Amino acid sequence: MGKRALLLINRHSRKGEKSLPLAVEYFYAHDMELIIKPVKHPQELGMVVREYQNQIDFVIVGGGDGTLNAVVDSLVETNLPLGILPLGTANDLARTLNLPLTMKEACDVIGAGKMKSIDLGWVNGKYFFNVASMGLSVDITEKLSKGIKRRWGIFAYGITALQVIGATRAFRAKIKVDGESFSVKTVQIAIGNGRYYGGGMAIANDAAIDDQRLDLYSIELNHWWQIFPLIWHLPEGRHHQLDWVKSMAGKTIEVHTKKSYNINTDGEITTITPAKFKVIPHALQVFVP
Repeated sequence: MGKRALLLINRHSRKGEKSLPLAVEYFYAHDMELIIKPVKHPQELGMVVREYQNQIDFVIVGGGDGTLNAVVDSLVETNLPLGILPLGTANDLARTLNLPLTMKEACDVIGAGKMKSIDLGWVNGKYFFNVASMGLSVDITEKLSKGIKRRWGIFAYGITALQVIGATRAFRAKIKVDGESFSVKTVQIAIGNGRYYGGGMAIANDAAIDDQRLDLYSIELNHWWQIFPLIWHLPEGRHHQLDWVKSMAGKTIEVHTKKSYNINTDGEITTITPAKFKVIPHALQVFVP
């Protein structure tokens, strides 16, 4: 593969502004030919990738999971490989891929040139890397400000969750997994493609981003104190051990609700219910250690 790359850095990400000169220096040391496009708004990313697709061999994106989510559709469309500089708060995709979180080491991974194929999730026409969810997680996303993330980093997710949990109301949904239907009364439904989301929580204890399946869980809280064993079990993906958490896996999933609920993909609200999900195997090439 050639070494012509489009370098996109979200300057509003947690470390974006000061990281650009360092990244350029490290990539030049790897004899890369760069087209450098700092962006102010993640919505611009897809347009820039499409503009330069015929001039480059791959795309390097510096930012968090939301920035990566904003570029994923254009990467699938152009069939360009992805290099990741983890500059966000949670960096869940980087964790799933075992990428280093320091700038020089992340650049060295891309410079070394090793790639693997990963699956993507798809919901209502939108691709995602890590997880799509509705309910409590959307409330957290809407409450989570850039200021809180900059101040508290990864702890911002837990702080915000404690603020919104008391106001979150259960909702009813009909779910179909590979043709099998069931109903739930839930505070959150999460459907994962990768392993990590929400700052290092595992969607399932054996989830992988190339296992060609989606992992679903539904949280059916009845008492406020149940949040504490949930917090204990979530980081390692052991929430399936709790009687009031329903877990399933499949290749296609449908979620229907009486009224429309927002769905966030990789931390960004992108669609609503009713929703059809599917896994897209070997959808994208990414640079890995």
